[in-house]
Order: sequence, then C-alpha cells, then structure tokens
Amino acid sequence: MLASAPAILTFTASTPAAADNAVAWSVAYTADVFAGASDDVSTRGRFLDNLDVMADVDLARAFGWQGMTLHAHVLNNSGSALNDDLGTLQGADNIEVSRQRLRLFELWAEKAWDGGSVRAGLYDLNSEFYANDSAGLLIAPAFGIGSELAATGPNGPSIFPSTALAVRGHFDLGAESSVSVAVLNAHAGVIGDPGSVDIEFDDGALIIGEYSWTGGVHLGVGAWGYTDQQDDVRETDAFGAPVSRNAYGFYATAERELWSNATGFARVGVSDGDTTPYAGGWQAGLLFDEVLSARPSSQISFGAYQGALSDKYRANEFDGGVSVARAETGFELTYSDQLTPWLRVQPDVQLILDPGGDRDRDNLFVFGLRFEVTPFAERGA
Repeated sequence: MLASAPAILTFTASTPAAADNAVAWSVAYTADVFAGASDDVSTRGRFLDNLDVMADVDLARAFGWQGMTLHAHVLNNSGSALNDDLGTLQGADNIEVSRQRLRLFELWAEKAWDGGSVRAGLYDLNSEFYANDSAGLLIAPAFGIGSELAATGPNGPSIFPSTALAVRGHFDLGAESSVSVAVLNAHAGVIGDPGSVDIEFDDGALIIGEYSWTGGVHLGVGAWGYTDQQDDVRETDAFGAPVSRNAYGFYATAERELWSNATGFARVGVSDGDTTPYAGGWQAGLLFDEVLSARPSSQISFGAYQGALSDKYRANEFDGGVSVARAETGFELTYSDQLTPWLRVQPDVQLILDPGGDRDRDNLFVFGLRFEVTPFAERGA
C-alpha cells in the first residue's frame, strides 16, 4: 500500500461576465502528489502544482468595439517532475512541465460575427483542435492531444505549457458544420520561457485545419503540417546531420451521448513517421454523470490510449539495447464527486503497459487523488 497517494488541491475564485461587467476573471490553484508502483520505479510521492489566473475583457462593453474580446491567461508551475521516476513516454499527469516557472500562457484578441470569428495572439492549439470535451476529467496527458502531434516541432507545438503566436479562423458552414484553420509559429515560447516570445518565425509555421460536424455524433477530421522541414529521427546525411523531412499528420475525433448520463469519445491520429517518435495513436473512453443517485455531482470516467512508435524510433531504441515494444499503452479510471459546496475529490488510478516503450519493464501502476476547493461563490465584480 502506498504511503502517499497522488493528491491535487485546487482553489478557484471567479466572477461572471454579467450584463454590467466588462471583465470576467478566475483564479485556480492545483497541487498534485502522484506515485508509481512497480518493481523498477521509485514509489515515493511526487508533488506538482499549477496556478491559473485568467481574465476575459468584453471590449464591446469596455470601449464599444462590437464583437471584440480580449483573453489573458497567466500560468505558474512548480514542484517536481513525476516522470523522472516513472520513465514513461507519454506521461501520467497533465500538469507536469519540464521547466517550473511563471508564464504568460495565452494573450489573444478575438473578433466575432454571425457565422465566424478570428483570433490572434498567443493561442493554445489544443483549446479548440484535436479535443473532446468528455475526455476532460481524465488526467493522463494523452487524452489532451494525440502524442504524434504533441511530440513535434523544435520546442513542441503551441500547447500547455508554452504557446506560440498564432492566427485562428472559425467559420460556420451551416447549422451543424464548421471549419477551423490556424497558422501558428512552429517555435513555441512565451514570456517566462528562455528566449521569451519568438517573433522571428525562423522555424516556419505549423498549419492545422479541422472540419467539425455536430449532428447526432460530434465528428471532427483534421490535418496538420509544418511549412519548414523537420529533422528525421534516425537518418543522417554524409556529414552526420539529420536529414530534413516533411512533417505532417491527420486525425479524426468522435463524441456521442450514449445514454442519458453517459458520453463516449474516440480519436485516432497518424503522422509521417519520420520526424516524430510516434507513427500514430488512439484514445477512447467513457464519461458517466450522476453515477450515484444520491450524489448529483458524482462522475466516473474510464479511458484507454496507445502511442504507436515509428519504425525509425524503434530502430534507434533497438540500437541502444532496448527490447523495444511497438507501442506504449495506458488505461485510466477516475471518480469525481462534489463532497461539499466547496470541495470536490477525485481519486485516480492508471495502468501503463510497456512503459517507456520497453518490453522488459514491468507494467506500471500510478495512483492519485485530486482535491478541488472552491470556497467562494461566484459574484459580480
């Protein structure tokens, strides 16, 4: 039995954008302690935390600029690195970062009109692309965005915890369909990161588009690619430098209400297989609301995911003496309940097969407990 199970403490205070308010803001603090259990990893608990400070300004109310909104999001992360102990490829905690620091995560302006909108600024790609709402309760990072896209770019794509300058357009095609397109700096970096915001675009751009249909099933089909070629993960030229390759991929998402209290989701993605460790991957899961009749806020979610490793990445690992698997696979089961008006608790357990893509490693269990504290009711500013 673990001495210390993973725990997350979240404090949130917010104000609504009421008719006479131009500004809506929120503050959330999350603290995690996670631990793994297997014969080849440390079982000590690891502490991580996450602070979000967000504000949305209705510029129509503030200055009379119709259809205009300004969004700002400051992010701070501290604590230790859980995956230093676990040694997985895709991680186990969606607030873990490689650099603990204060960042300006998002700062964008949006112009909206009937049938569409345009955003420009520091923008989180995963807030609108390659995402399923019903996967939001799950903690494993693979349920946020497909690993084959998350592992691309010179500093990762424009997602948590570092975004990039971007322009995003969203256009309705009818009552149930729409298309979204974004052009983002290929080099992610914000105020708080080494080098701050990259404004040179020396590494080119990441272009992504997604078609969405919101009928009985919410379907999405997307494609992405980099304007500049990326390094091959294995092949080199005569001078030992990585060969340059086109980097691109495709994905599809689906989400549907299955019963009155249950929603299911599924996603699949593929990449070029030359410029990322992943040839593709998939994620699927179920979210059940009000699972206990006496607990209207009770939820259970189960998810499974797999990151399929590319042939070139597997060849590199084989050369290094690793008995390399074809994929890293994970399962997660989590329960959430609002115990009091100000306290939500969420125990979590994960099982990871072939952690790190190594067939010789034992299967890995990860245990956690998440608390969310909201002591203040929403009120006007």
